[in-house]
Amino acid sequence: MQFKSRNLRALAECVIGDTPHFPYRSSKYISEFFEDCDLPFVHDGSTRWAWAAERLGELLAEPAPQPHSLPSRFVHLFRVLMDRSAGEEGDLDRSAALETLNAPLRKEGYEAYFDESSTLQFRHIATKRVSEASNPHRPFAPEEIKRRTQLAEYLDKCSEDELIEEVLLPMFRQLGYHRITSAGHADKALEYGKDVWMRFTLPTMHVIYFGIQAKKGKIDSSGVTKTGNANVAEIHNQTVMMLGHEIFDPELNRRVLVDHAFIVAGGEITKQARNWLGGKLDQSKRAQILFMDREDILNLFVVTNIPLPAGAARKLPQAPTDDIPF
Repeated sequence: MQFKSRNLRALAECVIGDTPHFPYRSSKYISEFFEDCDLPFVHDGSTRWAWAAERLGELLAEPAPQPHSLPSRFVHLFRVLMDRSAGEEGDLDRSAALETLNAPLRKEGYEAYFDESSTLQFRHIATKRVSEASNPHRPFAPEEIKRRTQLAEYLDKCSEDELIEEVLLPMFRQLGYHRITSAGHADKALEYGKDVWMRFTLPTMHVIYFGIQAKKGKIDSSGVTKTGNANVAEIHNQTVMMLGHEIFDPELNRRVLVDHAFIVAGGEITKQARNWLGGKLDQSKRAQILFMDREDILNLFVVTNIPLPAGAARKLPQAPTDDIPF
């Protein structure tokens, strides 16, 4: 995707603050802004607007998650730029800044607006299609592939509790689930087949409850499993217990049943294990089971821009320089 040069320059001037209603950014603060957007761009001292326009052009050239939508990292950059908490005197709700931003966007057939949660969204004017930044099946950018690799290495060495606390809970919170409660492993008697329960509110304001049974390694159907893996027969017992046990929702002050059960694995869930479990459950309970394996976790965690766990984030070694150290 490409924008006209004059429109790209107008957007770049919003980023660097050379236009009203946006804070001015010198070279240092331009680099810091791109770092806040999780982008590996450092200003090289050249003309500010031209450099910023080139970076925006690179982001626009990345694959878009769907037709008539903007690339995900381009969307994320302007969501950071238009954070309503950064409103200035005279434009606390960022409405004036939004109108300035929309001037070049409308010439390209797009429009920005704030949704009910004050998050900046982009809409294609002709088709009314909203650009989504959380499609886990879109092509990944190079930096996202690096983060995905780091998280995969972390999943290989983390414990089951770390998988739940450091990966699953932040991910589900980011995806819109709430009242997320972890049973933990300190007292197995209070778990009743689930490691986590949570709820999700539909646009109709109906509430759906979910339970999660998480395993660190691979889930298979073999008679003898390797250390770190789980047998699907154990999962079957825990799933039946999860779906049959009531949970107490303190906000509604009543006990409710779990509507759906997530079976989550930090490794692979084999087809044989899925088929075995489906054959053991009756038709009604079979429809309540949702599987999520390693690939699903990696893709969802990366596209939702969640910070990596402390044990996964590592700094890359700096290239040696020829500068004299004194």
